[in-house]
Amino acid sequence: MNLNQLRVFHAVATRGTVTGAAKALHVSQPAVSKQLKELELAVGAALFDRVPRGLSLTQAGQLVLAHTSRIFAEEASLEGELAALLGVASGRLSVGASTTIGNYLVPTLFGLYRELHPAIELELVIANTQDIQRAVLDNRVDLGLVEGGVQAPSLETRVFGEDEMVAIVAPGDPLLGRAPLEPQGLADAPLIAREPGSGTREVIEEAFTKLHVELTPRMVLGSTEAIKQAVAARLGVAMVSRLAVQAELASGQLSELKLSCPPVRRRLYAARLIGKRESPALGAFLPLLSVPSPKRRPSAYRI
Repeated sequence: MNLNQLRVFHAVATRGTVTGAAKALHVSQPAVSKQLKELELAVGAALFDRVPRGLSLTQAGQLVLAHTSRIFAEEASLEGELAALLGVASGRLSVGASTTIGNYLVPTLFGLYRELHPAIELELVIANTQDIQRAVLDNRVDLGLVEGGVQAPSLETRVFGEDEMVAIVAPGDPLLGRAPLEPQGLADAPLIAREPGSGTREVIEEAFTKLHVELTPRMVLGSTEAIKQAVAARLGVAMVSRLAVQAELASGQLSELKLSCPPVRRRLYAARLIGKRESPALGAFLPLLSVPSPKRRPSAYRI
């Protein structure tokens, strides 16, 4: 066996699929499958059971995963110590982010960071909050940025910002003439929403439940981008993160529909593994989450 085979195995084991591992490693799925097969031949045992819902570790696979977790944790520790020795002029920073933060906030932060530290290798992993929490716990990312709260005793978290949910319609929509719209008025409108289980949908429904208003979507779409396109096509009204629509609101492609209820907001959290050495690369990134300069703070989140 060799280190490359173990790295491929570890990626498959921690992500649960060959597809996910191939994407993370920037290689093809056949290349991942080939490395796994060669490792299983070297070990002399199957490392995964192929089940309908994906891959499940065998007893041998669990043993190998325990060792690869230590191996790559040591590798990350070595990289961090070398970076500390050499300074921020070199190194690597991996950030995991939930969907809204990853798509609409981190690219701006990475742009600012790259201006200051052009030699640092940057990686962004986008997934749901639970998957990002697991990535931080497994030491696969240096920092997790999520919209929902993190519940894990091995992680330290802090609030780094706030996101607001806003109602949007197409320019000229008749509902704009009724603004500020009562909450029940929004419920009666042709509402477009994310799928059940979406963090954005959950925070909106929770806020309206407190107002004794039940929201029943007329259309359910699987991404914020799809929702924005549907609203622009005059298919209905939606509530989305301000982070996700600040460009469209500024350009006039979409219009904000003011509501008469209190603003619907959610906190943004940064999560780190307790006890993990802070690399110079991460140490240089953290101030970007709280710098007060307007240049370095997108208007859609506040500290």
